[in-house]
Amino acid sequence: MTRDDLHAPPPAQALLLAAGRGERMRPLTDTTPKPLLAVQGKPLMQWHLEALARGGVRHVCINTAWLGEQIPAQFGASFTPGLTAWDGTGPAPQLALHYSMEGQDFGGALETAGGIVRALPRLDDVFWLLAGDVFAPEFVFSHAVRAAFARSPLLAHIWLVPNPDHHPQGDFGVAVLPGGRLLAHNGADAPKHTYSTIGLYKKAFFAQPWCPIAAGNPQGVAAPLGPMLRAAIDAGQVGASVYPDRWVDVGTPERLAALNAPGPTSAALH
Repeated sequence: MTRDDLHAPPPAQALLLAAGRGERMRPLTDTTPKPLLAVQGKPLMQWHLEALARGGVRHVCINTAWLGEQIPAQFGASFTPGLTAWDGTGPAPQLALHYSMEGQDFGGALETAGGIVRALPRLDDVFWLLAGDVFAPEFVFSHAVRAAFARSPLLAHIWLVPNPDHHPQGDFGVAVLPGGRLLAHNGADAPKHTYSTIGLYKKAFFAQPWCPIAAGNPQGVAAPLGPMLRAAIDAGQVGASVYPDRWVDVGTPERLAALNAPGPTSAALH
């Protein structure tokens, strides 16, 4: 073990994706990263940080690129949620925050898979993956669910939501196996749901044969997650759950305005 190993932070149990430009949100994102736009009085990504802490997560890695210096300037090296844990046992723990600065290292975002592989050395063998521009305040990042997934042979488990109006075709279907286990599938004939951008992944997913990017992505390869996820789904390596509660892809100024409008608007945006 080296001196650097002794001083390395514990691996993060979650990676929060916050590197994108947010083109559809312009002009709001010309000066503010999309995950920092305010939703109901707090930065959008703070809703995720609070939920992660309430689920018992202690270390979170955040990748940044566009206006990326603003995110550590906002949250620093730790975040105290000031809320009760989901299981009611006491206050949610403080989160230690670590950053993968893609903009600083490579001049721009590395897309989803490229950013994950870049951050991979900082992550635990099993980790939550979530996008910082999605609003899902009731999602429970359950330690028990994470532990059960870690014991399973699967490489990933993703949460799907009913198709919103802006994405009626959906992304993936759900196959029910004997015993009630659910797997994602790419079949064209069955109804499809939309990928919520929330999932559990194992590091093994981001190695050959699923992922062609070198460990740690030292070259800064930009690559999407979709093709790798579809290949693993075709191989029966991805579990699935359907998430029925509030979920909004905060992708346009209109959706952001609706979330911030008085009254129960977010349910209509599901």
